[in-house]
Amino acid sequence: MADRDQFQQPQFGHQLAEKSSNTSQILAVVTLFPLGAFLLLLAGLTLAATLIGLAITTPLFILFSPVLVPAALAIALAVTGFLTSGAFGVTGLSSLSWIINHIRQARGSVPDQMDYMKRRAGDVVGFLGQKTKDVGQDVQSRGQAVSGGGGGGVRSS
Repeated sequence: MADRDQFQQPQFGHQLAEKSSNTSQILAVVTLFPLGAFLLLLAGLTLAATLIGLAITTPLFILFSPVLVPAALAIALAVTGFLTSGAFGVTGLSSLSWIINHIRQARGSVPDQMDYMKRRAGDVVGFLGQKTKDVGQDVQSRGQAVSGGGGGGVRSS
């Protein structure tokens, strides 16, 4: 009997969830359908107004095209020139700003770089001194081996 009660309770919750999802779907349709219809109506009115306006102004554009085309071309070229000038100006200012910041950073780090180079040069000198000492000892030990090993002179073939 306990199994039957446990089986029926989730089924009741499932039916409740289905009813609430159906209710929310119906509410969404009732709310959004008028909004969608209104927006579709506005789109149709805008298309109609555009077509009427184009039909009225087309003869005017044809009559005044010898004046309008060069004027539109001049305006387009002027706008392009202003935009290009602004872009070059911004590029130049950002380049100068970058160079100034680079120089400021380089000035601040010159003493650090000098200290690093001094330490590095000292390390190299120490390494070369040790290497020279090792090579000198190696040559000395070979020389003693050659002179102490008998022969004592230069061989001739």
